[in-house]
Amino acid sequence: MFGLGWPEIVALVVIGLLVFGPEKLPQAAAQAGRTLRNLRQMANTAKQDLRTGLGPEFADFDPADLNPKNFVRKHLTGELEDDWNGASAAATATATPVPAGSYAAQAGGELGYGEIPPYDSEAT
Repeated sequence: MFGLGWPEIVALVVIGLLVFGPEKLPQAAAQAGRTLRNLRQMANTAKQDLRTGLGPEFADFDPADLNPKNFVRKHLTGELEDDWNGASAAATATATPVPAGSYAAQAGGELGYGEIPPYDSEAT
């Protein structure tokens, strides 16, 4: 969940034993679990209240989209991918058939004037 592996978990347990002692460690772990559960419940309640308050026109609103990394990925990269896919589809649609003696047929050599290089839409 937080990118913790077994070595990190064991280190946290050992530190917990040293700090709290074996008698109080179960109580501290239970308190930490209750606190984490309450924080999750408050976050879910706040998210639900936000969606209710914004109304039906923002039904698809996701607070994670406000993260700058997600915002850039969704708005900038998505538009670039759409432009790229649209351009490649247009280039594929306007491509002329390749003659039998061309680069694509020979699988080697140079392209002739006006000859379109081979394009594999599944490769990208």
